[in-house]
Amino acid sequence: MHDNETIVALATPSGRGGVAVIRISGLKTTEIITKVTRKKLISRVAKLTNFFNNAEIIDQGLALYFEGPNSFTGEDILELHCHGGMVVVELLLRTIVEHGCRLAAPGEFSQRAFLNGKIDLLQAEAIADLIDSNNVLAARASIRSLQGDFSKIINQILAKITELRIYLEASIDFPDEELDLLEGGKVVERYKHLLDTIKKLSKNSKLGNKLRDGIKIVLAGPPNVGKSTLLNALIEEELAIVTEVAGTTRDILRERIDINGIEFDLSDTAGLRNTDDIVELQGIKKTKKELEFADHLLWVMDSEYLQQITQLENLLTTLKNKSINITLVFNKNDLTNVELEQIKITKFHKISI
Repeated sequence: MHDNETIVALATPSGRGGVAVIRISGLKTTEIITKVTRKKLISRVAKLTNFFNNAEIIDQGLALYFEGPNSFTGEDILELHCHGGMVVVELLLRTIVEHGCRLAAPGEFSQRAFLNGKIDLLQAEAIADLIDSNNVLAARASIRSLQGDFSKIINQILAKITELRIYLEASIDFPDEELDLLEGGKVVERYKHLLDTIKKLSKNSKLGNKLRDGIKIVLAGPPNVGKSTLLNALIEEELAIVTEVAGTTRDILRERIDINGIEFDLSDTAGLRNTDDIVELQGIKKTKKELEFADHLLWVMDSEYLQQITQLENLLTTLKNKSINITLVFNKNDLTNVELEQIKITKFHKISI
């Protein structure tokens, strides 16, 4: 990339629509304003105008000029709001390229904003997260990062680390001076406070990742205990085949649901049991692999729950995923008298489906 190049790209999704936005950034922006709109634009004031290719009118729409450095990229920016027909967009892009622009690489507008000091790396990442947000909570978290909230916390942590380093280095370099830097456990106290802040930040970051990517929940357990029926009930759709024959589910069935603005990625898996069926063994292998990347396990059981809890305990000893959360689901509760005092895992639900 050359800093003196002017770039152009379609800022809205490609395809047929009512309105499309074409964005231009770089040194030739004002030249393109003259050639394409034949108007004198005032910064941050939208202007209704024709869009020209030489003497030919391509379209009519809004032109919006942002004079650098007070723009997203820090350079002169022009936005052309045209009709969203594919032919119109193609003609406008081709005309702008003919006037000395080149098509922007993916993320290049954000890259220029970063290089020109308009945003930092965390804000640049927040833009991508905001665009890819699957729910309201994830979008709100991305907006806060884009506004610099996350960057402020990181900078505060860096400042505290630097301060601690200064204290320690001063104590080492000037041991004979009466600086009283290490007395009274002040440095240790500040270190512990800083460590707590970092741990809290790490925890919140992991939560933010879950909000962005969705919380992965795996429905697992022995065959024919109602896992597929539970999946169908949760998604309110007959996705999984349900029969009285054990081992009906052989492959992973996935579906996403939204509960109070949070995305949940549900996986219905093959029943876990000892079997010589080659196909069923492949399904069981996939079930165990799915559990290695799960955030939460819904372990579904029926009247044989004591034996099935032992089966769960044996399964957990083989998993590398030690952070997985577990909820016991006692299904067919209308037919089973569950004695809870024998259950060590406190998270459980009784259902009858």
